[in-house]
Amino acid sequence: MSPELAEGALAGPAQDPVYRQEDDYDRVMPYDPSAFPPFAVTVDLVVLTVRRHALCALAVRRGEPPYQGRWALPGGFVRGDEDLTTAAARELAEETGLHAHDPAGPVLANAAHLEQLATYGDPKRDPRMRVVSVAHLALAPDLPAPRPGGDARSVRWAPVEDLLDQEVGYGRDGEQVTPLAFDHAQILADGVERARSKIEYSSLATAFCPQEFTVGELRRVYEAVWGVALDPRNFHRKVTGTPGFLVPTGGTTTRQGGRPAQLFRAGGATLLNPPMLRPEA
Repeated sequence: MSPELAEGALAGPAQDPVYRQEDDYDRVMPYDPSAFPPFAVTVDLVVLTVRRHALCALAVRRGEPPYQGRWALPGGFVRGDEDLTTAAARELAEETGLHAHDPAGPVLANAAHLEQLATYGDPKRDPRMRVVSVAHLALAPDLPAPRPGGDARSVRWAPVEDLLDQEVGYGRDGEQVTPLAFDHAQILADGVERARSKIEYSSLATAFCPQEFTVGELRRVYEAVWGVALDPRNFHRKVTGTPGFLVPTGGTTTRQGGRPAQLFRAGGATLLNPPMLRPEA
């Protein structure tokens, strides 16, 4: 090999300041958009709250095909000028009137915890076309009755156990029970399990509470999410003894009846040490 060729062989793309890896891909396989099937991207929302001591999810009855008349999770298509977080926050505001909580901003009364849950891309999950859904989990305190919007015929808060019951039958008020539309039963189950596991080691349970709450109200959140009964004294000792979990506000309330109960707010801790381990079923 000549000195010129040897020198050229040593001077590979890594030493070329203008080298781009995509140039190699373009030379081998030029990008042709028409060679790939089109698909859409949606965001679906698992919106959870605690109502009447039960873990409930927001469900909408679809007013248009496909699955017209079936219950489904709220959500919609991502717009061309939106990123995923913006789309999820928009859908959350449209469906519940809540704004996604900004960790870097002040605590707002109408803010909800919002986080990305998982991505669902089964080619047959939507009969209209190939649709990939990026599901998000939203947690909020007890909310008023929602109002339907978009293509939703009606909307309601429903216990997650009712929504996840896949057996056809008759529910409350004689309504026929059918499985959730699309793959929303799986998305809902994944969102519920995410919430159940995260409140073990994080302060996420406080997202179900108002800005000021009692230990009893927080305990009922854990009981609703986990579906178990907890010993009040042991729970009080654990949560008040966990550094950074709760901060006393100095106030009291009698809204739960009985003697005045001390009010707390969420502390600065995001991870709990020691964790609040879920009792075995």
